[in-house]
Amino acid sequence: MEVFNILIAGVGGQGVLLTSKIIAEAALLQGLDVKQSEVHGMAQRGGSVLSQVRLGEKVFSPIVSEGDADLLIGFEPLETARYLHFLREGGVVVYNTRSIGTIGVSIGKEAYPQDIHDIIKTNAYAVHPFDATNVAVEVGEKRAVNLVLLGAALRFLPLDPSVVDNAITKSVPKKLLELNRKAFQAGKAQKV
Repeated sequence: MEVFNILIAGVGGQGVLLTSKIIAEAALLQGLDVKQSEVHGMAQRGGSVLSQVRLGEKVFSPIVSEGDADLLIGFEPLETARYLHFLREGGVVVYNTRSIGTIGVSIGKEAYPQDIHDIIKTNAYAVHPFDATNVAVEVGEKRAVNLVLLGAALRFLPLDPSVVDNAITKSVPKKLLELNRKAFQAGKAQKV
């Protein structure tokens, strides 16, 4: 298997890092080599967070080069748009349509583009938007949006669903496991 490159973009507190940890754990459980890198921009205070996960037979670097990402999982539209230039031709975007805005938007340093969804659709090959926040709320926990998105993106990942489920079990605290599994299943059920 060639190296598969994943970007996970969102805002601090949305579960970007846990999602990348689950994907990396699943890749290891499946016998793949995996490298992971994270960039936290004031992550604790609603800043931009980007995680990069590369998996395959042999992976030498954790960094995804511009134009090489196979999959972009976006937790927030503006953060999704911010990293579109990393997608390869034919790359896939699965993203949450619910905007929350970064710290830059909150303090007036950035304006939130009104045409954000059009920007994403016109700058990516395959775009799969849905309101993952609403799905998480329906499951019973707004903060489980990360597992909803992981479930929805699963069909584009070169990972066995049972291995991902096992990785969730290993990565999520026991008291939150049932809820996170429910969110993951609800994400898998989305028609993206």
